[in-house]
Amino acid sequence: MYKLLLYAQADNSILVPALWIGGTLLFLWLLIMIFLQRRTGRRLQAELVELEKVRQNNVESEFVLKAMKLSTWHIEVSTMTLYVDADFRDNKGGLVGPPEFPVAALTDIIDKADGQRVKIAIDNICSGQSASYHEVYRVSLGKGALYYWEESFGTVAARDEEGNPSRIVGTSMRIDAQKQMEADLIAARNKAEESDRLKTAFLANMGHEIRTPLNAIVGFADLLPVVESEEDRNQLISEIQKNNYKLLNIIDGLVSMSKVEAEAKSLVKSQTNIVPVLQEIANQFSTMVDGTTVALATQFPYPEIMMNTDVGKLKEIMNNLMQNAVKFTSRGSITLGFDLLQGEKLMLWVLDTGKGIDEADQQRIFERFFKVDEYVPGTGLGLSVAKSHAESLGGSIGVDSILGQGSRFWVELPLS
Repeated sequence: MYKLLLYAQADNSILVPALWIGGTLLFLWLLIMIFLQRRTGRRLQAELVELEKVRQNNVESEFVLKAMKLSTWHIEVSTMTLYVDADFRDNKGGLVGPPEFPVAALTDIIDKADGQRVKIAIDNICSGQSASYHEVYRVSLGKGALYYWEESFGTVAARDEEGNPSRIVGTSMRIDAQKQMEADLIAARNKAEESDRLKTAFLANMGHEIRTPLNAIVGFADLLPVVESEEDRNQLISEIQKNNYKLLNIIDGLVSMSKVEAEAKSLVKSQTNIVPVLQEIANQFSTMVDGTTVALATQFPYPEIMMNTDVGKLKEIMNNLMQNAVKFTSRGSITLGFDLLQGEKLMLWVLDTGKGIDEADQQRIFERFFKVDEYVPGTGLGLSVAKSHAESLGGSIGVDSILGQGSRFWVELPLS
């Protein structure tokens, strides 16, 4: 071997150094490649980790968008085009329609009352006059007056070399439930304020309502011992009885409403022929009209109607309706009657030729403490009690009236 190398060296003096240099360079090249591969591997590994983080972030972001039911969009300011990136809302519509459309087209889908305001807000953020965008508006559904509520947020995501906004990103969400809640709260507040006002007026007038018949009773009772004429005595007794009835009606109204409030009066149903019950009510109120200027009549198409109901509550309903008719009818007639309806239902009604009720007041006539005429004596509770009882019996109550011509109050109840 040594002889061969010595021979080769003696024969060619360049070959051996060349082999050593080539081998060394090859070894160095291998080392460099190994180093580069390891560094590339580490970089790829790091990129894979970053990609996994991005994927995880995308999953989390998508989960948040789904949970919040949001849509995401962006505006390219150079072309003033809106692009919808994702939509996870229920009942999609509005901004989240086609995948892209001109910003100017927003005014076609946004309600006219809000369109100009939204357009100005978008123009301001796109021109750099504002750094963010937040608007609440109504989106037309293109079906008459139907619309839904939407809330949008936006911010500047990128700027050009001159510092002007070049890209706007934002989100949109439907807020119909929130707006409905706000409307319900406002309505509840207004109703509470109105109820408080009516209750205050009721309490202020109640002293007068109670004192008027009570003073008449006391005054006429004091006159009885000194009146010698039998006719005058009977007249005083009649006036005392009328005022007794007025006072009892006031107290009964208060007691009935307190029982309704406390839900202390439960249903006690029984199978009853209601025709005699209605006739008894008619006979009772016949003594409260003179029969000349106001005539009281009945209209019972059947001599017997069996009904499974709470007779006590039924009497209270009809007493309140009859009392209301007597109070507001000064001339003409009052008729108590009933009609059989399809579906095992009975409609009881009281028809009068009184002063009638304005259409605007017909919706409120059954509210507590509401009185159409403050100068007419009464608590404003009778019709409210009748409504509560009718609903507790599974029925409904209403009124048909023409101002100046009369009213027809009706109660629809199931027979069983």
